[in-house]
Amino acid sequence: MISRKLSIIVISAIGLALFACGKARANLVTNGGFESTTSGNGQLGYNTNATGWTVTGYSFVFAPGTADTTGAVGSLGTALLWGPGDGSPNGLTVSPNGGNFVAADGDYNPGPISQTINGLTAGNSYNVDFSWAGAQAYTIVGPTTEQWKVSFGAQTQFTPVVNNVSEGFTGWMNETMTFTASGPSDVLTFLAVGTPSGAPPFALLDGVSVNDVPEPSAGLLLGGVGTLIGLGRLGRRLVGTKAAVV
Repeated sequence: MISRKLSIIVISAIGLALFACGKARANLVTNGGFESTTSGNGQLGYNTNATGWTVTGYSFVFAPGTADTTGAVGSLGTALLWGPGDGSPNGLTVSPNGGNFVAADGDYNPGPISQTINGLTAGNSYNVDFSWAGAQAYTIVGPTTEQWKVSFGAQTQFTPVVNNVSEGFTGWMNETMTFTASGPSDVLTFLAVGTPSGAPPFALLDGVSVNDVPEPSAGLLLGGVGTLIGLGRLGRRLVGTKAAVV
């Protein structure tokens, strides 16, 4: 009977910790996968928009499988990226999310991709997670570099600089950056940075999320595990005591 009661108490404690952890990981970004657009493929801010985002500069949204095939119409014509569909066996593929992704030129008319993040607590830490890659404009040849400059309020961090071969694709990478909120709202901004001039290096972006760093929840979970260990030891002592009395 004692063992059963202890098990119920421990399971309840761990369940509460996991529930709190789940609440702490609510994504604060709207349309972080760029799935919601006004007109499908196209140049952001020109003939299509991504819900929740403000975009300037020469940036495009591509549906899966279109970046190296049908492309996206923009202010300078149809934009394409090098990939298997237009003659480069570089492995260009859909993003880890499997849906739309954004491609931003880091050299020609670069402009920010931004969203105001609400529901923050000043002084708390938040993780900004996203998937990214380096690609290149179709018909342009030569090596390039790609990088993202990420700002959250007044703080700025950079991804590593990746070197991309001519007609290349770097493959998708996952990135996590930690920022401290300055107030209840902060602006999250992505700015593509690339070289060289005249050979459009495109930085790709998808799967953006902002979550509070779950320190309190982690403490609860550890507390639950500690309770499990402690109560388990207590249960063994009680059982031993009962056996001795009998």
